[in-house]
Amino acid sequence: MRRRNRLGVLSVLALLLLLAAFFLLRPGKVSPTPDPYGNSQAQLDPARLAEGVVSFRYTGGEEKRVKVQVTRAGGRDYNYDLANDGSWETYSLTDGEGDYTLRVLTQKENGRYTPVYTLEYALALADPKAPFLASTQFVRYEGTGAAALAEELTEEAQSDGEVIGILFDHVAGSLTYDETQAETVERGYVPHVDEVLERGEGICVDYATLLCAMARSRGIPCKLVMGDAGGSYHAWVEVWSEDGGTVADIPLKEGGWTLLDPTFLSGEPSEEVREFVREPGNYQVKYVY
Repeated sequence: MRRRNRLGVLSVLALLLLLAAFFLLRPGKVSPTPDPYGNSQAQLDPARLAEGVVSFRYTGGEEKRVKVQVTRAGGRDYNYDLANDGSWETYSLTDGEGDYTLRVLTQKENGRYTPVYTLEYALALADPKAPFLASTQFVRYEGTGAAALAEELTEEAQSDGEVIGILFDHVAGSLTYDETQAETVERGYVPHVDEVLERGEGICVDYATLLCAMARSRGIPCKLVMGDAGGSYHAWVEVWSEDGGTVADIPLKEGGWTLLDPTFLSGEPSEEVREFVREPGNYQVKYVY
């Protein structure tokens, strides 16, 4: 009798174990792995993330103001606009290697922004110049007339320095500074390079963005820089030349970055202005795009 009872208990235990295994292991109960590159409201395209270039889109389906925020640990926040219509927008990670926090945020009724997507990413660049070759929201050149013009102007150039010189001379020589625009420009203004070319005039950020876009379109790494110069908020560029050269009497560093200011050196600048531009210490960097 005891043997039968023992066998009965063992049979019940075995049945319970089988039932437990069935409910725990059946496919319908396996939790899906979260997608690290997006959710129902925002997606990130990681295709060029290792190059320091990232694209976002917002698909929350609501008429809200949307921002992208890019922050390197220990650095400042870069805040960009993002359309709420589901279109992709591209940005560069311009603060160098390190740990980045990438966010998409939407504006609430109280005016504050709340994250709807966040990614932590450790950026290690094979080429530190890569973020400054991309066509991005602030320096957009893909499919533009400015890129076509840059190719036409430099098709016979034999060196980086020659390409940079031709493009600098064109921008500094063809644009006129718009004093009215300087007094009325709205916060967050981002130039469209073809519109700048068509107008033939602009402010410092127009000069710098146009030169930067044309240089990048020709494979020349170029930084769009904003900060202080001579006590005023200003925009200028830094270009990379592999083989040196000279632009507007400024020697280009061979295998390095050189500051160029197409606004201050446009028209017929005085020697005092030329001396100011030749001294990088006169420029204090705040943002790099």
